[in-house]
Amino acid sequence: MRILVVEDEAVLADAIAEGLRHEAFAVDIAGDGDAALERLAVNEYDVLVLDRDLPRVHGDEVCRRTVATGADVRILMLTVSTTVAERVEGLSLGADDYLTKPFAFAELVARIRALGRRSRPAVAPVLERADLRLDPHRRETYRSGRYVPLSRKEFAVLEELLRAEGGVVSAETLLEHVWDENIDPFTTIVRGTIRGLRRKLGDPPVVETVAGVGYRIR
Repeated sequence: MRILVVEDEAVLADAIAEGLRHEAFAVDIAGDGDAALERLAVNEYDVLVLDRDLPRVHGDEVCRRTVATGADVRILMLTVSTTVAERVEGLSLGADDYLTKPFAFAELVARIRALGRRSRPAVAPVLERADLRLDPHRRETYRSGRYVPLSRKEFAVLEELLRAEGGVVSAETLLEHVWDENIDPFTTIVRGTIRGLRRKLGDPPVVETVAGVGYRIR
């Protein structure tokens, strides 16, 4: 899942991004409303974590413009305000959820995961296909009941493939959703991650290459 964190307090933005990366999310950061709109125009995000009180372009305006484009991104708005009127106003702009500062990081992660599920066709929180079982909340993967330790990127790639429910996922889509904007678009990192994933999942091979198209779970 790919997330854009828009927060003008650099220390807080970095802390949120680092924590989310440890949860196997791909995360980009924008420090103001202008930068956020630029990234939203060129990248596809599953969830936008949007501070309301932003410089340059206010968070309300970023929310309004994002919704107006019809972008398939869920918006979680952050604010220090605790009044009902403020929360209602933010939701009326098109935000999908609202979280007041300060917040517990575990709650932020839970809300992001819930919004991510809503941005795609509904799937069970625990993903299962063939003899694979992946639990995003606990970050655990099993094959035929055997625990399989995966790196963060291997876990994220497998999650994307399982969410496709047997459909083919291109390398470009995996780059878009698993890695952040700093990744070289000509990198072979997807191929290497798939190779490591196959080795850890063992035989018989479960991740299939569809020549010239991408990858899928058999």
